[in-house]
Amino acid sequence: MTTRVAAIDCGTNSIRLLVADLPGESAGPQAPLVDLTRRMEIVRLGQGVDRTGRLAPEAIERTRVALASYAADIEKLGAERVRMCATSASRDAANAADFTEMVQRTLGVAPEVVTGDEEARLSFTGAVRGLPADAKAPFLVVDIGGGSTEFVVGDRAAGVRAAISVDIGCVRMTERHLPGDPPTPGQVTAAQADVAAAVDRALAVVPGREAATLVGLAGSVTTVVALAQGLREYDPERIHHARVSYEAVAQVTADLLSQTREQRLANPVMHPGRADVIGAGALVLRVIMERAGMPSVVASEHDILDGIAWSLAT
Repeated sequence: MTTRVAAIDCGTNSIRLLVADLPGESAGPQAPLVDLTRRMEIVRLGQGVDRTGRLAPEAIERTRVALASYAADIEKLGAERVRMCATSASRDAANAADFTEMVQRTLGVAPEVVTGDEEARLSFTGAVRGLPADAKAPFLVVDIGGGSTEFVVGDRAAGVRAAISVDIGCVRMTERHLPGDPPTPGQVTAAQADVAAAVDRALAVVPGREAATLVGLAGSVTTVVALAQGLREYDPERIHHARVSYEAVAQVTADLLSQTREQRLANPVMHPGRADVIGAGALVLRVIMERAGMPSVVASEHDILDGIAWSLAT
């Protein structure tokens, strides 16, 4: 028998909902989730956290509005189990209790402020379970979020071998280094140096250079892949499991970092809430590929959100 579950991933930049049916045990270990709805809203919960150490009241309110809508969908679809994971922004904030109280009041369950390691493992589960059978292991899975990036190495049989979370998300890097519109060469150089140092620290813990396949997760990666493919609209089916070369990623990154926000917004695949931070997200991806020696990246539309849903199977 299937089990209907609701998963919510609340990150630094966006909040996402998945309501899905989990397959029964008789369906086998590779049976997929059956999606009922996937939603995403850019709420920028982590607005200013890197500078102030606190969640802004207006950011908490934007998140509340989105969460109330999600709660209505969950009730309408009759999910039996609900899990909400809150990531980097709410880990860092001094006033995290205000956020927790809002979620409990709006959703009826408390958010789980997962550790970086748990975040990484959920991302790995969501990404790897659906990879094509011919994708070569071991896998280096990178989840580029708003406040942090998770690095995980593992394979299908043994699962996660090593994982680490580092504070180089697209929102954090934009606020810290890239205020220009477009950013100046000096700003880009400073951001690149910061990202490279963090990536090297991560790869000293996680053996990403030994991986055979790089899998990239979250909106920065999927947007870069959509741009590299020249899509005229955002098409998850064409992006999911698409493989893009390092050279294509480097070109997209250079283009984004040379454009104004208005120029980036003019691209039909660009979500309006991502236009001001996508340059930093692309830069993080490019530097990871450089430092790990990866000639290409496989994009996945399945990520921590799917991992949260799968975690409700037990």
